[in-house]
Amino acid sequence: MAENFAAGTDPGITGTAERGPAAGPVRGPLAEVPVEVTVSVGRARVAIRELMALAPDRVVALDRRVEDPVELRIGDRLIAYGELVEGEGEHAGMLAVRVTALAGPRGAT
Repeated sequence: MAENFAAGTDPGITGTAERGPAAGPVRGPLAEVPVEVTVSVGRARVAIRELMALAPDRVVALDRRVEDPVELRIGDRLIAYGELVEGEGEHAGMLAVRVTALAGPRGAT
């Protein structure tokens, strides 16, 4: 089933998305509860002395390549993978994520 998220119904979600077979329609008051989605582009492990030396123009290398997918999470739960894109319409110029794959039913941590 394809669901089209129209501008104005949810300002943060646009486009068409395929919902998984286990995902039924969400109705009632829970459907309106906002949740924070975190997008993870990578991680870095640095020594405290490196953190103390942070300054403008310093570069922190991450454990991912530029073309690697980003992770979408709610809390610690992985919900999907995506790619960074520029927003469209009223979100033009803003950083956005195009979902490329959904995580498994339990999501990895």
